[in-house]
Amino acid sequence: MKPREEVMKVRKRSKQIFKLIKKLTIALFAIIGMMFCLNSFAQNTNELKFVHISDIHFSLERPNTPYKLIKESPLLLKDAIYQINFIQGLDFVMFGGDLVDRAKESELIGFLEHIKELDAPWYITFGNHDSMLGGYLTTERYINHVKKYNKNFNYGTHYSFSPKLGFKVIVVDSIIREKLTSNGRISKEQLEWLDNELKKIKNETVIIFTHIPFLEPIAIENHRLFNSQDVLNILSKYKFPIAVFQGHYHVTKIEQKNNVLFVSTPSLVSYPNAFREIKVINENDKVVFNINTKNTTLNNLRSQSKFFLITPSIAEGDESDRNGIYTIEKQK
Repeated sequence: MKPREEVMKVRKRSKQIFKLIKKLTIALFAIIGMMFCLNSFAQNTNELKFVHISDIHFSLERPNTPYKLIKESPLLLKDAIYQINFIQGLDFVMFGGDLVDRAKESELIGFLEHIKELDAPWYITFGNHDSMLGGYLTTERYINHVKKYNKNFNYGTHYSFSPKLGFKVIVVDSIIREKLTSNGRISKEQLEWLDNELKKIKNETVIIFTHIPFLEPIAIENHRLFNSQDVLNILSKYKFPIAVFQGHYHVTKIEQKNNVLFVSTPSLVSYPNAFREIKVINENDKVVFNINTKNTTLNNLRSQSKFFLITPSIAEGDESDRNGIYTIEKQK
């Protein structure tokens, strides 16, 4: 073989070896990247982070009352949104009812314009202040306005969705609309729907949102859910982890009953002027709820709000009601 031919042959073989090494390197990096993605996906789907913010009572028109800083509601909401936008890895925000103080179109649009600044996906629970008896802003018109501002919201007054693998969110409508009242009731049809939703659960952690509590944080007869025992009877049929997030009473309370965790979130517009940040970790044998209460940074308004309350300690709750880690064991 001539020297030139030999050199060409060596070069050709070197190119082939180089191409093979390049392909193997690309394949190796692809495998490493895939493993990293799968690992991240597995970690993410086992953890859910959300905010529950309730009883905002937004208004552009109404004055403050001794119990609620309604006039300051836009400032309080703006502060809450500012804080929420700094929370890393947030999956969604749930507004827990009484988004507005009066069910007027101008007030609702004012609220929706404010939360355009929110970076995270958001959803709503209906409150008694969000409904108007015989008024212009019907429930249907209310939902249509929400849909205009939230293209991801395609629901009615009660609905369910899966924000991540391993988690199920159920939003219940506890509002009476045929008369003016602060009491609530869940219809027979919706009770059946709730039961059917829970029957479908396999290996999921269930997060339920309701405005009017299933389990009262304190006894207030003219605020309670009339058929709360019917709901509790349904929940007692199921042994998987369930957390119920509720508002309406403007108090901070956490109570665990076997496999059900009841979390009452305080009001943004009345003391302690706060909302909740929740991280749920879904492990093999248990579910861990890390619950933190976030106060408004507008301390002058918090002081003003606290001054007018006869028993601010009830609204604020104990430390274990404000912040804590709660565990629900999974039954085999």
